[in-house]
Amino acid sequence: MAYQMNCQRVSRRDLLRHASMGFGGLALSDLLLRDQVTANEMKPGAQLAHHRPRAQNVIFLYMDGGVSQVDSFDPKPHLAKYRGQQAPFKTDPTVFNSKGGLLPSPWEFQQHGESGLALSSLFPHLGTCADDLCIIRSMTAFLPDHPNANYALHSGYAVRGRPSMGSWVSYGLGSMNQNLPGYVVLHGGQVPPGGLTTFGNGFLPAQHQGSVFSSTPPAIRNLNRHEESAALQEKKLGYLKQFDEQLLAETDREREIEAAIANYELAFRMQMAVPEAMDLSRETEETKRLYGIDSKFQPTSAYGTQCLLARRMVERGVRFIELTICKQDGVDRWDQHGNLRTGHPKNARAVDQPIAGLIKDLKQRGLLETTLLVFTSEFGRTPFAQGKDGRDHNPQGFSMWMAGGGIRGGMTYGATDAWGYRAIENKVNVNDLHANILHLLGIDHTKLTYHYSSRDFRLTDVGGRLIPEILS
Repeated sequence: MAYQMNCQRVSRRDLLRHASMGFGGLALSDLLLRDQVTANEMKPGAQLAHHRPRAQNVIFLYMDGGVSQVDSFDPKPHLAKYRGQQAPFKTDPTVFNSKGGLLPSPWEFQQHGESGLALSSLFPHLGTCADDLCIIRSMTAFLPDHPNANYALHSGYAVRGRPSMGSWVSYGLGSMNQNLPGYVVLHGGQVPPGGLTTFGNGFLPAQHQGSVFSSTPPAIRNLNRHEESAALQEKKLGYLKQFDEQLLAETDREREIEAAIANYELAFRMQMAVPEAMDLSRETEETKRLYGIDSKFQPTSAYGTQCLLARRMVERGVRFIELTICKQDGVDRWDQHGNLRTGHPKNARAVDQPIAGLIKDLKQRGLLETTLLVFTSEFGRTPFAQGKDGRDHNPQGFSMWMAGGGIRGGMTYGATDAWGYRAIENKVNVNDLHANILHLLGIDHTKLTYHYSSRDFRLTDVGGRLIPEILS
């Protein structure tokens, strides 16, 4: 019997009655696909990467101001012999051009761990993690002023407007959690020179900019729901989406509009996810003590809270977490042009126990292997004095360290001269640092590009080299 097509018009009510079960199937298939994509992104061999990654997350411990290398991770006993004398080596112009006598470190250095890594007595807690640290003693900066050095450290370019490395990571790898941003800045209250654009997305789509969270409630202003119910809010968002889609169809600015839509949708999902992620009430008192949250020294407690929140962000799949230092009365970040003996100890006390606690906590939870920690300033400080008790900016050679996430621990790389002033062996710059961070995340830094203003841009510009010696 031949099949005869019934061309009778189907009403909307009949269509919904006969096909209603299919809508649920469509919704389910979308949810399952999202779960599969998210699960694939979280695997070490994710297709988004260029090669098998060693790290899934980065915690960037940004030491705003300039930690003095000869007072922290680069012992220079040679300075003591020439205390107070003028530098017997060539020096470059400094910010204030106040070049006093050579100033030995007021703090002793001690060897720690099986590796015998030498750290200043400013960092007794971090010394207990020495075998996990790779200290690079030959780091260099492009410029000696805070704003431009900050832009270079974060974006690889010493001028405002380029995407931050956190934004590049978010753009390159996507998110492992649909309900949280890929790039989060846990803000301690100290705005870096150059402003919050230091964490910006530049010319990348806006959903990749750093989302600034406060470690004290509210984490994000204006995030809490003001509508009477979730259903009412969803209805309003749906109505707004109609206008967005109409605008999208009528304009050629697809990237900007799609980014705005993505941000609105993420903000809606964050209303539930952020309060849960920032809630420390389920953490044990033992864990809080490990991070120093019970410390009577308020900056230690505050930074300990940030470090614990960073671990919680890692557990929830945030790709790139950046921590800024906390404000302290009478202390200008790590920027001690004077009063070194007061400023550096206060800053070190604020971060030492929390960072050591973070390393130990990640390690005991099995997360350190896939979490890369990076500790650095925008530049270092001079080995000669500014005034009686200060040090000026020094981009010629300083120290930073990395740990976890595919880094070889218990070692140093590179060296400065006998005075701790200039890098003379295995120099490293910010392009090199970024190249190795991306490499550990499974990204070939030469292939992560974005077409803008008629050419392709990348985080490492035309530089960047891998350092096999520091990779495990």
